[in-house]
Amino acid sequence: MAAHRLPNYLKTYRKQSGLSQRELAFLLGLKRREQLSRHEKNRCVPTLRVALACEAVFKTPVADLFAGASDSITREIGTRVETLTASLQKKSVQGKDARLTARKLAWLAEQQGRAVSSHI
Repeated sequence: MAAHRLPNYLKTYRKQSGLSQRELAFLLGLKRREQLSRHEKNRCVPTLRVALACEAVFKTPVADLFAGASDSITREIGTRVETLTASLQKKSVQGKDARLTARKLAWLAEQQGRAVSSHI
């Protein structure tokens, strides 16, 4: 099992860069450093725009900057993929619907395979 990771590593990357909260907030396009502080402390989730700006500033993928959050989301999606797969397998469909259901099940199985191989 993967080690527990922090919800985000914004403060770690900021400290490594030597930037103050005010300076990083400026680079990210935030109006006040308090906004960044809330993100660093995981008190609020940054917008997609801010998350992508963090990626651009630190040249690090969003999934690495927000590693703990990414892990949690990945687990949730895995559970939903399993639930949807089970639901589709229970359906009895014929004709065009059967082909579409088979395609969905094949895609979901591929997603499950990717999730397993990425956690090995």
